[in-house]
Amino acid sequence: MELVVVTMSFDASDPVRMLGLLSKYAVLARGHAGCRNVDLLASATKPGTYLVISKWESPEHQRVHFDSADLVELAEGCRGVLAAPPRIDLYDAISAHDLN
Repeated sequence: MELVVVTMSFDASDPVRMLGLLSKYAVLARGHAGCRNVDLLASATKPGTYLVISKWESPEHQRVHFDSADLVELAEGCRGVLAAPPRIDLYDAISAHDLN
């Protein structure tokens, strides 16, 4: 299996709204085909900074997800909520394991 890891980092100008959007997204994304895991984290050193880490079974699953209505809804919801553009990166897993 090819595991693809996606990180999305958000600096919120409205942390309450951003957290609501990201919480909903994380729950919905976990149900997408090929999703192994989605974690939502809040920075301990930068208030209002959030990180989403998702793991996908294959690059194809990740690409389909990026075109999904749930990710589009998140992107549209971010208007007026972000202090800066989100930072999105893709990683090939060297060592990644999900506990069942």
